[in-house]
Amino acid sequence: MSAIAKRIVVGFGRFWWDFLVGDTPELFVAVVAVLVVIALVSVAAGANTWAVALLPVMVIGALATSVRRAANKRP
Repeated sequence: MSAIAKRIVVGFGRFWWDFLVGDTPELFVAVVAVLVVIALVSVAAGANTWAVALLPVMVIGALATSVRRAANKRP
């Protein structure tokens, strides 16, 4: 791989890391976890109604946890 191609690939990877993860990796992990749980409930259990009801609860929980952690980090 040439130096230019390597620089392009590394830059592309850094862009996506910064875009998806950014300053708060716990929110990225929370989003992935919510999507996995909703997919498992919807597909494995066949309970789409439960998945629709569970989604906002999980999102609010993830956001509340993130805000609480950020508030505790304040000096």
